[in-house]
Amino acid sequence: MWSSPRIREALSHLIRPAREAHLAPASLVGLFFISAATLLLEITLTRLFSVAQFYHFAFMIISLGMLGFGASGTWLALFPRWGRARPRRTLALLALAYGVTSVGAYALTNVIPFDSFSIAWERRQVAILALHYVALAAPFFCSGAMLGLLFAQHPKAVSHLYALNFGGSAVGCALALLVPTWLGGAGVILLCGALGGVAALCFAKARTMRIAAGLLIIAMGIAGATQPAPLTLELSPYKGLSHALRLPDARVVFRAWNSFSRVDVVASESIRSLAGLSYQSPAAPPPQHGVYVDGGDPSPALQLPPATLNATDALTFTDFMPTTIAYQLRPGGEALVLAPHGGLALWIALAQGAGRVTAVEPNPLIIEGAGRIYDHPRVTPEIETPRSYVRRTEAKFDVVELALTSPYHPVRSGAYSLAEDYAYTVEAFRDDLAALRPDGLLVVTRWLQMPPSESLRAFALAMTAVEAEGGDPTAQIIAFRGYQTLTLLVKRQPFTEAEVDAVRDFTARLAFDLVIAPGMDASEANRYNVLERPLYHESFTALRRAEDRAAWYAAYAFDVTPPTDQHPFFWHFFKWSQAPEMIATLGKQWQPFGGAGYFVLLLLLALTFVAATALILLPAILFPQCCGRPPGRATTGTAGTPARARTYDRLPVALYFGLLGLGFLCVEIPLMQRFILFLGHPAYAMTAVLFAVLLFSGIGSLLSSRAPLRPALALLIALALVYPLLLPRLFAVSLGLPLSGRMLVTVASIAPLGLLMGMPFPKGLGLLESRASGRPASEDWIPWAWGVNGATSVVASVLASLVALTWGFRWVLALGALCYAGAYLVVGTLRRGGKPHHH
Repeated sequence: MWSSPRIREALSHLIRPAREAHLAPASLVGLFFISAATLLLEITLTRLFSVAQFYHFAFMIISLGMLGFGASGTWLALFPRWGRARPRRTLALLALAYGVTSVGAYALTNVIPFDSFSIAWERRQVAILALHYVALAAPFFCSGAMLGLLFAQHPKAVSHLYALNFGGSAVGCALALLVPTWLGGAGVILLCGALGGVAALCFAKARTMRIAAGLLIIAMGIAGATQPAPLTLELSPYKGLSHALRLPDARVVFRAWNSFSRVDVVASESIRSLAGLSYQSPAAPPPQHGVYVDGGDPSPALQLPPATLNATDALTFTDFMPTTIAYQLRPGGEALVLAPHGGLALWIALAQGAGRVTAVEPNPLIIEGAGRIYDHPRVTPEIETPRSYVRRTEAKFDVVELALTSPYHPVRSGAYSLAEDYAYTVEAFRDDLAALRPDGLLVVTRWLQMPPSESLRAFALAMTAVEAEGGDPTAQIIAFRGYQTLTLLVKRQPFTEAEVDAVRDFTARLAFDLVIAPGMDASEANRYNVLERPLYHESFTALRRAEDRAAWYAAYAFDVTPPTDQHPFFWHFFKWSQAPEMIATLGKQWQPFGGAGYFVLLLLLALTFVAATALILLPAILFPQCCGRPPGRATTGTAGTPARARTYDRLPVALYFGLLGLGFLCVEIPLMQRFILFLGHPAYAMTAVLFAVLLFSGIGSLLSSRAPLRPALALLIALALVYPLLLPRLFAVSLGLPLSGRMLVTVASIAPLGLLMGMPFPKGLGLLESRASGRPASEDWIPWAWGVNGATSVVASVLASLVALTWGFRWVLALGALCYAGAYLVVGTLRRGGKPHHH
């Protein structure tokens, strides 16, 4: 057990470098606040742009942050004397600029909205997108410049400054999980601006600067109380909520934020949605409200009292819905409905005689907004992610239904490729089958696409899951379609002849077409919703009969291979063979970026590469004195070293810190994506993983002075390679824990990796400081190294997501390990100063 003197000695060791560097405690507090505000802003902007636009823009925020940080390092390298004369004043000005630009950039995106649909033919949108990009990078430039300036001014305290930055960032992650519920999206942005004012108060010495900081804080408070129009989130006119609000009598009857979503409920007499309804139905759709999550994903919430279940006329339409057959085959059975959202699937289950329905809805705001049906005595709501509930529960059900709640998305453009969906993976389907009683039914409904793609991939998933459980897909899967949707019925054991006959009678009566069924003849397909050819029957049958399934998938026009937890991109149908058609129709499709969704990611990668290269090379080429060559000495380097050697000096610095920037995000981003499965929502995963990585990286930075660099890098490489093997096992044994337990497991499991990830950067800056001769390294190497690290992180933020999309998460972690291995090899050169041998 440690004694009090030992604790004091340890604490003294931790704070001694900061004290020796003459760092004022107020400056340390200011750094903490600005670090917290920066991560809070980054996460909040990700959430806001998920609501206002499409995933392209949420995806862009991380690269924006890294671009701002990289640009700040380049700025400090180009102008090494900037801010050195009065550093506290400069830091206070930067903190004020951060506060103003964080709110101003967000307001700008609302006042001058970007239209992603018309960019292919309206050049003005290109300029608006560039304006948004620069404006949103500005606050990250300010916070990055503050940290870079502190690094350059106090090189001996880098590990402590870096640790404090990580610690503040971790607190910002925690705030991002808590404060949106209280303040809403715009309120959190104002909080970020106010935190910039608090940081300015900490840095400021002059009375006028303190007054300016106080005024900024007061202005943020007034804006929060009055909510001026520029702070009202401007939704894309093409999102579902925007369409609904254009209805003449539309009104929002419920709106609320939580840590991972915004839910709106809209009332209008014109809202009617019954996806999959047979055209044989004589009943008018009942009154509904529309439930919208993040401005999209509309889901109907029937406005009927629970007593309506006893009035058959009001629910006549349920007799004509495709999922009705499951409850007719299992009368009075117990049902599990996964993610029912507005509750349409619950009304159908109850109206068709289900004895008891368990509704697993991960978003409590939806239950609050949709109401009514979740209060029915035969409905048991469970606020939990479907995968977690299915893994945890010991109950078995007669029917398990994956409710169709996502809207129709055309798949040709690849515009929705990056969206992970852990409900549609082989492992998820196997879990769903395991939750069934021996004679139970798994029901899955998806939208029809031409040629078959979305529904065909769902069939491939069901077939693969059945085979993995030792079953026979030919005898255990039935599929039928209407004019909008296709429904799969999957059993753990073969369908009986009586069950197949019942499905035949049901589809004939409701004018649904059989696609595949035990004993089905080809003449039974394509009878009611007639196509030129029975494409669905042909493609489903061909896939089921394929001897070399991999070759069949490779030859098909779209990528319909079944997703797995390692590659959970159900909406990624893109193949390079589609490229000519996409290019030919570019700008002619009413989709984001004119239908070039997947190419946008490649274009963004190219742009970030060009930007990173410019940020790295610009100081080294135009102003070599800022990157290791003292000014005024054109032919010789420091201590008489030839200029050729000093030029060579820059290469190991660029390689080491560039590889660290690539490696850090190539480990962090796939962990965020991978933990979506475990924690149930991207916002939870992003917050928890960032919190753990940043917190323990800060601790690692503090401990870096006591740890040798190369062994730390070697262990980091090994862990990055091992994690893809360990995480599936960890998830298998702990996915059934409650959210709080899973959060703790997340933080604990990431701790070793985060600890090691925090060591290489301060250790590298320490090597730069120790190798400097004649003048401090902070005046030449450190700002440039900071810029190189940030610039390569810009590329990594895009590259990591593209590698995950193409090959899976384990390969992104392998790429991160490879980057750290490259840094390991460069360490020796960096330590020696990078000088070539002369004979």
